[in-house]
Amino acid sequence: MSDSPRRSPFARPARDDGPRATVRQLLPFVFEHKRVLVWVSILSVIAALTTLIQPLLIGEVIARVQDSEPLGLLIVALIAFVIVSSAVSAYQHYLLQRTGTAVVLSSRRRLIARLLHLPIGEFDARRTGDLVSRVGTDTTMLYAVLTQGLADSVGSILLFAGALIAMLVIDPILLLSIVGVLALSVLAVVSLSGRMRRATAAQQARVGELTSGVERAIGAVRTIRAAGASDREERAVAAKATEAFEAGVEVARASALVVPIAGIALQASMLVVLGVGGMRVASGAVSVSSLVTFVMFLFLLVMPLASAFGAITSVGQALGALGRIQEILDLPDETAADPEPRPAAPVEGAPALAFRDVRFRYPEAAVAARERAAKEALEAHLPLDESAVDEAEAGAEAAHGDVLRGVTFEVPRGARVALVGPSGAGKSTILALIERFYDPISGRIELDGQDVRELSRTELRSRFGYVEQDAPTLAGTLADNLRLASPDASDADCERVLRAVNLGSVIDRGPLGIDTPVGEDGVMLSGGERQRLAIARALLAAPPVLLLDESTSSLDGLNEQLMRDAIDAVAEGRTLLVIAHRLSTVVDSDRIIVLDHGRVIGQGTHSELVASVQLYRDLARHQLLV
Repeated sequence: MSDSPRRSPFARPARDDGPRATVRQLLPFVFEHKRVLVWVSILSVIAALTTLIQPLLIGEVIARVQDSEPLGLLIVALIAFVIVSSAVSAYQHYLLQRTGTAVVLSSRRRLIARLLHLPIGEFDARRTGDLVSRVGTDTTMLYAVLTQGLADSVGSILLFAGALIAMLVIDPILLLSIVGVLALSVLAVVSLSGRMRRATAAQQARVGELTSGVERAIGAVRTIRAAGASDREERAVAAKATEAFEAGVEVARASALVVPIAGIALQASMLVVLGVGGMRVASGAVSVSSLVTFVMFLFLLVMPLASAFGAITSVGQALGALGRIQEILDLPDETAADPEPRPAAPVEGAPALAFRDVRFRYPEAAVAARERAAKEALEAHLPLDESAVDEAEAGAEAAHGDVLRGVTFEVPRGARVALVGPSGAGKSTILALIERFYDPISGRIELDGQDVRELSRTELRSRFGYVEQDAPTLAGTLADNLRLASPDASDADCERVLRAVNLGSVIDRGPLGIDTPVGEDGVMLSGGERQRLAIARALLAAPPVLLLDESTSSLDGLNEQLMRDAIDAVAEGRTLLVIAHRLSTVVDSDRIIVLDHGRVIGQGTHSELVASVQLYRDLARHQLLV
């Protein structure tokens, strides 16, 4: 087991109402495309004007037919306006659909950019599936903002105002008879918009939990099947699917109350107009052509009203999703609190690496996530693998104090230094601090005599080749994995380093060579091959310092020796800091640092420590296999 932090499968449950977002936070996503929106507004105005003219032309046609007057070019003009209105509306619809898709794209880019630069502690405390859901599902909700009435609001307002004025001119009494119906419908929609936002936020949160559950089950499918836990996992994920369904039903209930309001308002208004209008026609107060024109304008009045209702609904849904998006966008990236980096100025004679009274504890949110993970897994009778137990131990230790307690040591330039100690001693945490995945709460970490916090993280990490325990293998090919840190490496360099770590047999398995696929999470490679591929990636970058976290723990004796030979060859002139479980890996080190419960309890060579440190003597007796 390792003392390194791991992500919890059940971290930080979502709140039912979700984080809140405002329309002001939504507008930047829309105004990124303001040039297109200007064109949409112009087209919307043209469509509104051509539509408003049509009832007037139809009324004039009816009046001329009643008076047996020739129609002249009225029919031609009416057809022309219908065609123009339809063509303009079609192009406007295309622009809206395209812009809506562009809004989704830009929001995804912003979210991805922030996710990939968040502090590592955020990933400790959040579920991967939920973060993926925010990129995929929540951003899609922003599409409706542009495609369901918000972007063409200029034309809708003009259409509504024009229809209202025309109806007022035709017959103020008829207009007054329907104002109450329309006002009630508007109040109803506005009052329901808050419920729609809350329901949508809850639905998106449940979908995020479902995505997390599916990702967890698929990622550990071999372990789950070997443990005979497939049915239990199925029930657990199905329960999350049910919760997502129930949240979706709540959205449907809220939507079902909003959608028919425009139709009810139109039907009620039509009944009022036909009743009152029929009486006024009979009394001679208005003509038949005027009544028909009024009814057509009524349709035009309700159309933008229905569009506004749709906009209110879609904006309410978008705000629910945007709250989850904005929660991530509002998080600072890992460099937010960093001081301005200073040019690297190595101190003459300084060690390559040095820890000066370093203290560290993991963030409280990450600790709570790890403890909750173990508890919920046990309560659900789910299989507990090594990592889950490790999380529980790490969380319990961190909850009661610092993981590192005043650690001080030096790594001389060009030396090979080994870190040893029982699980939970703080070994992997030391490497994480060197890479600045976290910063210590006190003390100082130096690289070539300079505080690592005075360097940019990019420059700092470029000086290290870091191979973490259980280093992940990326889906793709051998070359894709190797070039992660060395994008310009040649095929020959890639093949050379693969053969150096005894992966030549993988290259020779088929005709693709270094372009041989490795499968999802490196499933087409053995555990030892995945570990050697991670080491090859670090060796290819040829950094001045190599950080190896239990890099030979999955290798058999022959491959371990080959790996040691490869590391020896590439380590010449470089500094190595190695965490190892095997005695054979550390006995030849220039210096060995013994850790226990976050403290350095001994430093020296193998023979010195065997004679002076009881813990090291016990570890050596058991071949350091702890």
